[in-house]
Amino acid sequence: MRRPNLLFLYTDEQRFDTLKAYGNHAIDMPNLDALAGQSCVFERAYITQPVCTPSRSSILTGLYPHTNGCATNNIPLDDDIPCLPEMLPRQYETGHFGKWHLGDELFPQHGFNHWVGIEDQYNKYFRPGRDKNKVSEYSQWLIEKGYNPENGRSFSRGEAARLPEQFSKPAFLAEQAGQFIRNQRGNPFCLFVNFLEPHMPFTGPRDNQYDPSEILLPENFEHPPTKNNHLKHRLFHKYYTGGKKFGTRSGDPASMRRLIARYLGLCSQVDAHCGAILDTLRDCGLWDDTIVVFTSDHGDMMGSHQIIAKCVMYEEAVRVPLLVKPAGAGGGSRIQSPVSQVDLAPTLLEMMGEEAPGHLQGRSLAGAIGARTEPEPRDMLIEWNGHNNGLAGESPDNIDFPADLLRMAPRGQIVESITDPLRTIISGNGRWKLNFSPALGQHELYDLQTDPYERRNLFGDPAMRTKAAALAGRLRKRQADTGDHIECSGLQSI
Repeated sequence: MRRPNLLFLYTDEQRFDTLKAYGNHAIDMPNLDALAGQSCVFERAYITQPVCTPSRSSILTGLYPHTNGCATNNIPLDDDIPCLPEMLPRQYETGHFGKWHLGDELFPQHGFNHWVGIEDQYNKYFRPGRDKNKVSEYSQWLIEKGYNPENGRSFSRGEAARLPEQFSKPAFLAEQAGQFIRNQRGNPFCLFVNFLEPHMPFTGPRDNQYDPSEILLPENFEHPPTKNNHLKHRLFHKYYTGGKKFGTRSGDPASMRRLIARYLGLCSQVDAHCGAILDTLRDCGLWDDTIVVFTSDHGDMMGSHQIIAKCVMYEEAVRVPLLVKPAGAGGGSRIQSPVSQVDLAPTLLEMMGEEAPGHLQGRSLAGAIGARTEPEPRDMLIEWNGHNNGLAGESPDNIDFPADLLRMAPRGQIVESITDPLRTIISGNGRWKLNFSPALGQHELYDLQTDPYERRNLFGDPAMRTKAAALAGRLRKRQADTGDHIECSGLQSI
């Protein structure tokens, strides 16, 4: 009996509500919409940390960032911590094509035998012994096509974004993935394809696909953070409304509509090239033999609460699309219960007929997918670690904060707010959400059933004291279950 293949498609910074399966009927995503119709659609899929490296580490290892060591951006995943391909039998041909962001960007590692890189900006983070002059396969491909990089060696993200679509990163990845699939028709394979888009610079060949005047602003656009919210959330709002970031002032409706239009164009661009990869799968007669996953490493605020990007604990940053198409017949189901991306590794291993190693911290959802039933409710844990501040600069000690931010709070308090090791728990029924602030004590409590857009922080409401205390206790239990040693033992305001 042939072992099932795994095709894992994932994007960078794609919020959950960019597909019809999640209620968005204004965006053209025919290929992923069709995939959703044949998949198990997870309506409430959460990442483990709303920034690239930590989130990717959980997808690939089945471990939380505080466990696998990738607690902040640009930390290499330790060689001794296995990724999913290293948990598979040797007969699998394995490949990782696209952005990696888990260290030594352009070099095959962690059980991936075939490797295609697209990012040339991470060379400075290579570990000793790696050639920092190495150029990605994507830059080499463009040079072969007759393009000349501005720096003479490789192409920046901005340069690549200005190229015609046939020379874009998604087009390159579709070509490379299609060739890999055709070459593996006789072998079981595990292929991860990661698209940079719709990640910043938020511009590309489809900038004019959507009319900004027809773009609807997020439901919570008119509800920026207030003094009742964590200082970090208020700083992000001030930062993105105070100056033009990505050519946009996030508090200006017309400017924000233009940015959202470009963002949706990037999503549609990715959809087209995902479609090309899926067509290759069908053309090779491998559709029924292949598990297909589509997700993203984190979301993007994209105007929600008048904030852009990620690094905050709002739903738009921590929720992502998640589609899982089983091999063979099936699919077309939905799971409403909250699930975590840390569950992906054990789930996929079971679907591929393999026993998950005992050290994994997620749980398999394969039974729920196969039976089309809800999994046992489980509280979600989301974490924040270190200085991934999103306000520019790699260390908070070296940031030249804009004057308007320094008027909001003393510099030391600003640094403390962006490094506050926030811990979020979402109740297993998906209703309650507590953002616990160990450093500043600026906690947030939301009733996602009555307030799905997080417009009102209930933490200071005396009627909510019992609920907040109960959630704090459940948070500490999830921490104990996963070996998370960040201190969350006291709620000062209760």
